[in-house]
Amino acid sequence: MTKKNKIETIRHSTAHLLAAAVLKLFPRAKFGIGPVIENGFYYDFELPRSLTPEDLPKIEKEMKKLIKENLPFEKKEITIEEAIKLFKKLKQPYKIELLEDLKKYGTTEEKKRKKTSAKHKNDKITIYKVGDFIDLCRGPHVHSTKEITPFKLTKIAGAYWRGKETNKMLQRIYGISFFTQKELENYLEKIKEAEKRDHRILGKELDLFSFDEEVGAGLVLWHPKGALIRKIIEQFWIEEHLKNGYQLVKTPHIGNIQLWKTSGHWNFYRENIYSPIDIEGEKYLLKPMNCPFHIKIYKSKIRSYRDLPLRWAELGTVYRYEKSGVLHGLTRVRGFTQDDAHIFCTPEQLEKELIKIIEFVIYMLKIFGFNDFDAYLSTRPEKYVGTLNAWEKATNALRKSLEKVKLKYKIDSGAGVFYGPKIDIKIKDSLGRAWQCSTIQVDFNLPERFKMKYTDSKGKEKRPIMIHRALLGSIERFFGVLLEHYGGAFPLWLSPTQVYITPVGKAYQKIAEKIAKELEENNIRVWLDELNETIGYKIRKAEKEKIPYMLVIGEKEAKSNYLNVRQRGEKKIIKMGRKKFIEKIKKEIAEKK
Repeated sequence: MTKKNKIETIRHSTAHLLAAAVLKLFPRAKFGIGPVIENGFYYDFELPRSLTPEDLPKIEKEMKKLIKENLPFEKKEITIEEAIKLFKKLKQPYKIELLEDLKKYGTTEEKKRKKTSAKHKNDKITIYKVGDFIDLCRGPHVHSTKEITPFKLTKIAGAYWRGKETNKMLQRIYGISFFTQKELENYLEKIKEAEKRDHRILGKELDLFSFDEEVGAGLVLWHPKGALIRKIIEQFWIEEHLKNGYQLVKTPHIGNIQLWKTSGHWNFYRENIYSPIDIEGEKYLLKPMNCPFHIKIYKSKIRSYRDLPLRWAELGTVYRYEKSGVLHGLTRVRGFTQDDAHIFCTPEQLEKELIKIIEFVIYMLKIFGFNDFDAYLSTRPEKYVGTLNAWEKATNALRKSLEKVKLKYKIDSGAGVFYGPKIDIKIKDSLGRAWQCSTIQVDFNLPERFKMKYTDSKGKEKRPIMIHRALLGSIERFFGVLLEHYGGAFPLWLSPTQVYITPVGKAYQKIAEKIAKELEENNIRVWLDELNETIGYKIRKAEKEKIPYMLVIGEKEAKSNYLNVRQRGEKKIIKMGRKKFIEKIKKEIAEKK
């Protein structure tokens, strides 16, 4: 058994142990499901009362008692019909519902073997018993409760049975589990650090952005400092795209519904689209995507193979319906700006263009400080448009490009979008958490639906291939990830204020103004703090604002060309000439450290 399989078996067993403990404390508990998740497990319950955080230590105590009893995990194989009778006796309606589905559709193994719609009441299933708790489960499990490793219950949440809003709301208890106590403690420390870095808290503390109920959930209000950082990101994005052979386009925020019917979004993506707006008897939609507009620009004139590839980029704001329960600060919003681009090319150009895009993605991510990431090749989903042959071609092209740039990847089966397969690149932040940002999608289908064409070298009409790609994902989400990655202490080139300057008193105000002006003339962003407060208070204020450099201007600085430079996170004050300090700042900005 691999280490990963072993810890998953332990975590699965700990979920059963949790259920056994809950049964001890709440004998009338009804049990949902209890799977393994990343770093831990959860279990869903219907209980006679709502749980509180104070209940978690009590449940943990009961779990530890069961561990000391060295209870075995007993496995038994029975028919579905026998299992239904058992769980009826135990008064467990959720288990009975799962069994009725198995009776109707069969187990996964049975479906693979028979591929039949016959009833499956005689199919064999397994149950596990630990203490008084019996569960419907395939296993495997540890042999006894003494093999359970260090764990901790972390939180309580609501969860609809089987994820459907029309079903009953159950109470979900989450837990974490590791091989050793040290691993557990390290993870808890990481969680504490993550809470401190929560971009929603930092956004408020640093006065970067806010949300307001009267404006609407999931709609961001950018404050001056946040808007400035965003502008710096976007300006850099524009400059790099122009260097890499892209042209900028700009498209409307709404479009006629017919556009989205032609593209397929109205049929395949409707649950994420807002209701149509009536304008003079015609229906319009807030755009969920930029791609149909870019196609229309392509079709505005006759295209030749000599024109291709065309690389068009847009920072396009789109609007998608998200349920209020899933909205989360900047990382899940209803209106956001995609760093979008579409490449229109010939089949012969496809592989070369994909390689360029992957290299561009890696370059951009590294500039922003992300050096660790995972790549996934997402294949055809159940709902899709286009031919199987087109899907195979697109998937192979993506696979080859990943292999050419020697980027390791995993297959994410069935996770492609309805119009084509894709590469997803998940970045890892300073705490090792993965975030989905970059995506590259090959599309043979939209060119077909919109009847796009170009004339080849022999004068024949051909369909171009369309590549959809976003390097950062959305500006909002990327900003939130960036904020947590740096804990609000942005690198110098992204910091809204790069140098904080304050005079010791009024006598040194003019020299402080002179130094501030000199820095500003060198395109350095300065905050000259002239308020009548103590120096200690001002330094603490600048530290709280996470400003990279601080200059306190007093008698020594006034009488010489030297500055006493305080650098963020450093206790030592460095003496430096004004000219040298300016050169240092400019070099650091240019290198984007």
